[in-house]
Amino acid sequence: MDEVIGLFPIPFLRAPATLDKRLVEALVAHFSALAVFNNSSSQSLTHTEMLRPGDSELFTDAATRITPKLTGFGALMFGEKMPWAIKEMWVNVLDEGGRQAMHNHANSFISGVVYLTPTHPQSQTVFMKSPGGTDFAFKNEHAGTSPGPYSADKWVSPAPAPGDMVLFPSYLMHAVPPNQGARRITLSFNAIPSRLESWGYGIQFNG
Repeated sequence: MDEVIGLFPIPFLRAPATLDKRLVEALVAHFSALAVFNNSSSQSLTHTEMLRPGDSELFTDAATRITPKLTGFGALMFGEKMPWAIKEMWVNVLDEGGRQAMHNHANSFISGVVYLTPTHPQSQTVFMKSPGGTDFAFKNEHAGTSPGPYSADKWVSPAPAPGDMVLFPSYLMHAVPPNQGARRITLSFNAIPSRLESWGYGIQFNG
């Protein structure tokens, strides 16, 4: 029997109800007013300054619930369970019409998003293949094609509920289409492992 094998897949973790309703509501109430920094992607997108988990009891509480999932996800990426630390966290506020341009996250290995409010179906996070990758230069795209895991350029993440979290490698490109619904608030973060070793060569990271 013929067999199709997906070589070197990219891991993506969806963790429903990572944060409970009490913590989600407290994060929204506290940080919505602090999201005053403009984003070049859109005038309707603002965010808080970059904060460390210890800068707020609410962030500390959130980090306590997120970190165990980082350990398991990191083992998928690097083949070993090791300590992980969240190096920075911030809250994004996307009003109606606002969007987030395609980007990835530098100086980290795992990035994540916790959804704090309901998300309009047209404004779910979109993940994309990196431009200039290893694809063929000529593509087959027309009304008769059916894109799948091996041919699609983008993938729309599942509809999230408040408190749901996703984790992904920091290099993975992603974006948010124009928000067609009510205010959309998310908690984003970047994480690093305690160390990486490669046959006698090692790097220590300070979380």
